[in-house]
Amino acid sequence: MANVGRPAEDLKSLPDEWYNTILSLYKDGASDVEIKALIYGWRGSYSNDLWDRWLKDEPEFSETIKTGRLLAESWWSKSGRTNLSNKEFSFTGWYMNMKNRYGWKDKSEVDTTFHGDVKFINKVPRKDD
Repeated sequence: MANVGRPAEDLKSLPDEWYNTILSLYKDGASDVEIKALIYGWRGSYSNDLWDRWLKDEPEFSETIKTGRLLAESWWSKSGRTNLSNKEFSFTGWYMNMKNRYGWKDKSEVDTTFHGDVKFINKVPRKDD
């Protein structure tokens, strides 16, 4: 028996030139959440499963999102770089955003040694500590 039900939704449910609008938002530092909300506005509905399927099955969508993510990260990086001498710039907010959005971490080295059955964990001081 053939698979019955609603046909899988494809990119035809998006407006013409959708990719230009998405890339324009990413160029201004937009997040995936903002793009998902945009798609919701266009379609009147949205699901994370559809997003995941389009990333997997729709090469044009996948490449647009990958390119967009690169553009957004570039925008955020440039924002920090170009504001180095701006005393009004919120470096803490920018840094926290980079940590949360792009997985930045404070470097921490740990030395683990065993003495018999006892495990010792020592934080290795950084050169600038």
